Parts: sequence; C-alpha cells; structure tokens
Amino acid sequence: MLALPFLGSLLSSILPARKRNTAGILAGVVMLLASVVAIGLYSSISEGSVVRSRIPWLPSLGLEIVLRLDGLSWLFAALVLVVGFLVVVYSRYYMSPEDPVPRFFAYLLAFAGSMVGLVLSGNLIQLVFFWELTSLFSFLLIGYWYHNERARSGARMALIVTATGGLCLLAGVMLLGKIAGSYDLDAVFLAADRIRQSELYLPALGLILIGAFTKSAQFPFHFWLPHAMAAPTPVSAYLHSATLVKAGIFLLIRFWPVLAGTEAWFATVTTVGLCTLILGAWVAIFQQDLKGLLAYSTISHLGLITLLLGLNSPLATVAAIFHTLNHATFKASLFMAVGIIDHETGTRDIRKLSGLARYMPITATLAVIAAGAMAGVPLLNGFLSKEMFLAEALDLHRESFAGRTLPFLATLALAFSVLYSVRFIHQSFFGPPPQDLPREPQEAPRWMRMPIEVLVVACLVVGMVPALTVAPLLGAAAYSVLGPNTPSYSLAIWHGFNAPLVLSLLALLLGALGYVLFGKRLNRQDGTPLVGVFKGRRAFETVLSLLIRGARRTMEFVGTRRLQPQLRVLVLAACFAGLLPFLRYGYQGGTKVGTPLDPAFALIWLVGGICAVAAAWTAKYHRFAALILMAGAGLVSCVSFVWLSSPDLALTQLLVETVTTLLLLLGLRWLPARSRDLWPGSRTPWRVRFRRGGDVTLALAAGSGIALLSYAIMTREMPNSISRYFVEHSYPDGGGRNVVNVILVDFRGFDTLGEMTVLAIVALTVFALLRRFRPAPESVRSPEQQRLQDASDDAREGRERGDTLADYLLVPRTIMEWLFPAIIVLAFYLLMRGHDLPGGGFAAGVTMSIALILQYLASGTRRVEDRLRVHPLRWMGSGLLLAVVTGLGAWWFDYPFLTSWFRYVDLPLLGEVPLATALLFDIGVFLLVIGAIALILVAIAHQSIRTTRRRPEPPLAVKSGEEEA
Repeated sequence: MLALPFLGSLLSSILPARKRNTAGILAGVVMLLASVVAIGLYSSISEGSVVRSRIPWLPSLGLEIVLRLDGLSWLFAALVLVVGFLVVVYSRYYMSPEDPVPRFFAYLLAFAGSMVGLVLSGNLIQLVFFWELTSLFSFLLIGYWYHNERARSGARMALIVTATGGLCLLAGVMLLGKIAGSYDLDAVFLAADRIRQSELYLPALGLILIGAFTKSAQFPFHFWLPHAMAAPTPVSAYLHSATLVKAGIFLLIRFWPVLAGTEAWFATVTTVGLCTLILGAWVAIFQQDLKGLLAYSTISHLGLITLLLGLNSPLATVAAIFHTLNHATFKASLFMAVGIIDHETGTRDIRKLSGLARYMPITATLAVIAAGAMAGVPLLNGFLSKEMFLAEALDLHRESFAGRTLPFLATLALAFSVLYSVRFIHQSFFGPPPQDLPREPQEAPRWMRMPIEVLVVACLVVGMVPALTVAPLLGAAAYSVLGPNTPSYSLAIWHGFNAPLVLSLLALLLGALGYVLFGKRLNRQDGTPLVGVFKGRRAFETVLSLLIRGARRTMEFVGTRRLQPQLRVLVLAACFAGLLPFLRYGYQGGTKVGTPLDPAFALIWLVGGICAVAAAWTAKYHRFAALILMAGAGLVSCVSFVWLSSPDLALTQLLVETVTTLLLLLGLRWLPARSRDLWPGSRTPWRVRFRRGGDVTLALAAGSGIALLSYAIMTREMPNSISRYFVEHSYPDGGGRNVVNVILVDFRGFDTLGEMTVLAIVALTVFALLRRFRPAPESVRSPEQQRLQDASDDAREGRERGDTLADYLLVPRTIMEWLFPAIIVLAFYLLMRGHDLPGGGFAAGVTMSIALILQYLASGTRRVEDRLRVHPLRWMGSGLLLAVVTGLGAWWFDYPFLTSWFRYVDLPLLGEVPLATALLFDIGVFLLVIGAIALILVAIAHQSIRTTRRRPEPPLAVKSGEEEA
C-alpha cells in the first residue's frame, strides 16, 4: 500500500510527455490496486486490533521503519487512495493535451504515497519525514503550471508556511520522544500521563500545534490555502478535501490521547478553531471566484473540526472524525464540479454564471446535492456531523464567556455556510441563461462526471443509512483513538425534536434568508468587509522580506567573495575544535616505541616536503609550476602508502591525484586573477606579507596538531580497537578479504551512500557554477592568464578552420586513443577484484574517468560525446538508484538496509566463484563516480568552447543602423 504509489510515480516520471493516456492508465491502475489492498486490510483492524510491520533500517542506531495500521490510519489511508483514484480518473479528462501529463501524475502519485506514509507511520521521526514529503510534493503540484506567476507564488507560499510548521513539528516530537524515552508511537501513547505532567509539555504542545495549524490552514496561518487555488482543479480537489489539509487534522486526532485533556489544549485549540470557523465562513460569502468560495469554505470546515477536537470531549472527537470523512466526500465533488464548470464555460466568475442547469443538468444535480451536504441539509451526510457538532457545543458546561457563547457562534457560522452554499448553487445553475461566456456550455464527458457521481452517492447513502454504511468504519477509527473510553453514540437520522435540531433548522433558515436579502448586493461587493486587519499574505510577504533583507545584511557583514578568507575561518575553527580535548585532558603520548627511521623513507618525505613548500612559494607567481609541485607532494603520499603496506589507499591516492591534476590543468586558465601586487617584478606590500605570515602560522598550527594527534594514537596500546573487529569479521560476515572495501560497501555502507549523494551534489554544483561563470575582462587579467587566453584563442581559430590535434601532436593523440580500451579493461579489472583485492567501485570509476579525460584531450568534447554517448546525469542517477535498490533488496531477505548477501557458487570451468550483492553497490559507486567527473569535465570543456575572443568593433561612424540598435 505504501510502495505502490511511489513505484507508479517513478514509472510515470520516465514516460515521454506525449504518453498522456499511458500515464493516466498507469496512475489509475496504481491507485486502484492500492485502494484494493487498503480495503482488504480492513478485516485486520475492524475489531480494534493494530497491525504493525517493522523494517530494519539502522539497527545499530535503534532506527527502524515502523508501519502501524489501526482504525484511524486505515480510514485516512482509504480516504487518500480512493479519492485519489477518483481524482486520477477526473484528471484524465480535465488536463489539456498540451500539458506534460506524465509529470503531473508522477507528482500526484508521489504525493499520495507521502500521505499514506504519514498516516501509517509508527515512529515519530518517520512521521515528520513523510510530513515534509507532503509539503514538497504539494509544492510541485500547486506550481505545476509554473508559467503562471500566481501558481509559482502560491506554491512558494504553501511550501514556506507548511515546511516551517514541519520544522516546529520536528522539534515538538523530539521533545515528546525525550519525555517518553522512545520515538515509537505506541511507547508515546503509554507515556501519555507522564507527558501531560512534564515540564516540557507546554513547549511540545505549542510546537506540535504550530505544525498542525500551518498544514490545516488554521488562523492565523490560513492565508496560504486560497492562494494555492492557482493549481489545476484536480489538485485542489485532492489536496484540499482528503489529503494535504487533512494532514494537520490527522495529527491532532493522532496525538489527542497524548496531548488533550488540559486547559492549555482546550484554550488554544478551541480558540483557533472557532476563529478559523467564523472567519473562513464570513470570507467565503463574499468570494466571486467559485474556487475561492470553496477554498474559504474549506478553511471554515477545517476550523469546525479543530474546534471539536479542542473541546476535550471523547464524543466531540468522534464527531470530528466523522466530519473529516464527510467533508472529504462533498468538498472533493464540489471542486470537481467547479472544474467542469470552468472546463466547459471558460470561467469561474460567479457573476458571469447563470442558468447552467439548462446546459449541464446532470452536473447541476450532482453539485446541488454536494452543496446541500456542505450546508447540512437533512438526509445528507453533512447534516449528521453538523448535528453532533451542535450537540457538543450545547453540552459544553463551562463557567466562561466562551462556553456560554459557543452555541450561538456555532449557529452563526453554520448559517454563513448555508448562505455561501445557496449562493454557489443559485448563481451558477439557476436564473436566466448566461451571457458572453468564453465557451458555449455543455455537459461534461461521462467518465469525467463519474468521480462526482460516486462521491455524491456516498453523501446520500451515508446521510440516509449511516448505521449500515459508515458506522463500522467510524467505530474502528474512534476506538483506535479513544480505546476503552470510546463513548456510546447514535448515528440515527432522527433523535427527536431537540435543541441541536432547532439550531440546525435556525441556521438553514438564517442562511437562506441572508441570501434572499443580500444576494444581489454580494455580486457587487469587492473585497470582504471587517477583515482588513487579517491580511495574511501581506504579513507573510513582510516577514519574508525582512528575513531576506536581514540575510543580505548578514552576508555583507560576514561574507566575502574570495575563497582564502573562507578557508582561513574553516581551518581556524578546526584548529580550535581539535585543541579543546588537549586543553581539557592534556596531551599524553603512548608507550609504544617508534620503529627506526629508514633513510630511504626519510629521503622520500624530504622530497615531498620540498615539493609542498615549493608549491606554496611558487603559487604567488606561477600557478602551473605550483600545480606540478603539488602533484609531486601527492605522489610522495602515494609512495608512503605503498611503503606502509596500504595498497588500497595508494591506488586511490594515485588515481585521485591524476584526475584532480588533469581537471585543474583544464581549469587553470579560469582561476581568479591574482592581485597586481603579486605579479612578477612588483614589490610585495606589507599587508600581503602580513597575510602570508598568518597563513603560514595557521598552516603550521594545523599540521602540527594533526601530527601530534596521529603520533599520540599510533604510540598507544589499543586492545579493543575497532580495526580488529573489521579484520576478524570482514570475511565471515561480508564475504570479502579486502577489509577496506568490505567496510565501505557493507559495514559502513550507509556512510558510503551518503558520500555518494554528496559527490553527486558537488558535481551538480560545479556544473551550475561553471554555467554561470564568465571570464574576467582583459583589463584585470594577469600576464599569465592573458598568454593562456591568447593560446586558447589561437587553438579555437584552428579548430574553426578544421584543424585537429592530429595536425599538431599526432603521436600523443594516437597514444591516447590506443590507451582507451586498455584503461577500460583496467577499470573493470579493478571493479571486479575489489571485494578481495585492492580496487573497488571508486577506484574503477576514477580509472574510467581518466580514460574519458584523455579522450577529451585527444579529440575534444563533441567527438567524445558523439562517439561514446556519455550522459553524465544518467550515469549519476543510475549509480545512486542502483545503490539504493541494492540496500532495499536486503529487506527481501529480512536483513537491515544495505546488508550484504554473499554465497560461493561452483561454476563450470571457473570453479568456486564468490557472489555478493556488495558488487551491485560497488557498481553503483562506479557509475556515480564516472558521471560526476564526466559532468565536471563537460562543464569545463563547454566553458572553453563557449568563450571566444572579442574582436575589435568597427568605429561608431561606420556602424549600420541595425548594428547600432
């Protein structure tokens, strides 16, 4: 149920944009299958039981993926999937053929999967993860029409508000976990009394409520939801009926047993819910856009549910769950009906619509029933939950002004609900025929109306026979929240002529009378009276502007555009961090006696030291020489690893030195110009000498600290060293004799996966920076840079004449091309032997990258791309995907994530051959490294191709008019 939507999203994302029908069928099948799975699981939780599934993630850190299915989570999951299936069917006919529909369904399915993950989460941190995923994918859905400025603005606003609430939620659940001693949801439920009595209860409550209020558009965070209406109507129907805004409601219901029952909960949740209920209903009355009317009505009904949850009453909680279900059915159908009106008439302006029942009678009938449910008309599902709401408002016995006035305020809000429901129906479907519509109205296609018909039938059936339809579902959901404290309640249509019925009829009468008296005046109203002070968007933009301005001021104060000051700060901070243990515990060397110094080894390091010092000295006037000397120091490090019997490190060091030296050579001409004070022949100012002295001092401090720390570690006796564990367990547990490789792909595979992700991000960042890079003008170039530029321009002009490297350096080019197959064989050799002998995916990937760089140097980027078909992003994506899939495959064998599986298999002619899933992970590393280095190479190469010499312009007098323009 959780995996299907994400799998469907992945498949839909790779479909071509023209595969509209294929994407729709795929999304529909995925949603239908997931819905069938959800319905099939109902029997497991129908009697109050809880189904749990634990998937090991990082057992050493106590992290597991916990899926927890009870009555409440089943109800929300079924709501998400069933309504999602209906929205998919509706979207197939709503979306334009010009839209990239596969991308739309990919976002929709991923969002559905995030919602399912949220409601099934049995771990607090996991819940927050899926919570933020819903914010991310809702941002993509709201901004789907990114060419529309309103869509971009609404998506940004929704993301900032809901993601900020998500950060607060993370802090809140961490406090809950600290109080309960566990992040497991069941453990938190058992610690409910301890949580309410804790000193951290109020901070945790406030943070969690902010998260819920932002997601469910509660006052004062309600302003983002109407601006999200710039999304396609299917998105609005899905997000604002059954999914996104219900996430905050789900959170309040889920934590009701833990956080409710206090005065703080009652005062905060009830006040916010009541303000949202009245404000949303009042503003909805004056809306001229049908989607705007439904948006504010959604805010109002969400406020009603929040108000019920704040009453600290078990029966009110049952009513809140019931109204959550009812609201999803009638609001989704109303949004779809508005989409049909917009689709068939070309407008949603309520002042331009009239008499549409003549042209689309079926849609009109469906909309009338759904609006009746929203208004609380008897024999419809909205009437039942409205009755329960009024009953709870009347039963609230508190000696306070709020308690005494709540029934009257609730009746007023419900009267407003009736008013905007009547206005919606009467203005759209009744009255004279419409005039000057953009399109001639007609009935929508049969299958486009089908989802509305299903939801409207649900409104009717639940409203007429609730005990036979919704009662078991509601009972299972209520019991999962309230447990043995679940109150007895009746879903009968008739409870006698009582006070709630009187208030309900009064609301219906006042709402209808209000429309009769003020309906025409509402059409002439621009804006909403009495709510000028609640300009949420203005406050949002003001706060955002202040934050951006403050960030810029901070950057101006502490930031710099030069790299050297930033490196100084980083190295200085590392020095202080490394010095703290010495200051606290003192420095003590070990008792081991060092081995005698070998003269040959000392000579090697003397050469390396000379190269390092010379590189620093020559860098001030000759970067090319400094680069070669720096490579010499790196080569000495490589020889040292060989000397100290570390072949894996030596091989990696040699390959990395080769690649970085080649890439730096290609990018040498683009390095920032040195100050003119450092050019040859110039006198060094005192400030430059001072800065150099400080850099030398800092370098000596950092190097000396590392040397002392290394010496202290190497001279100590470590009987419990972790290295012994790896040596003893690498072959029995990991199936490999190369301990370093087994550590990387098995014992610490999760760390390696994180490093792979970092490498991919670095490559993309380098590519993005080089795309924006422009070379310095000639006026600020150093003589060395100018010589390099002139040589490059001469070579470019030769290429434009058809010259190639063969015209200048035939032998080196031929050797480079002949080396290519040999290097490929070497790369695959290193890859396949890496689990038992020095090598591995990283070394093989760097080796293959050297082959690509040599081909570029020999033939140029375009010939390499044409002949080798190198697509760096595909290589990077495939590598990451293969590594993740390999980790997930461990779950198939009931092992934790990224646990390696190995066997020895006897093959004909080859004998016993080791087979390990670690090889697949290593291949992922191999592909990612090739893609990352190739992307950087392509970025540097294309920058060189794009840069051309600026030819002298003709005098102004001889320019033509077109040239002058």
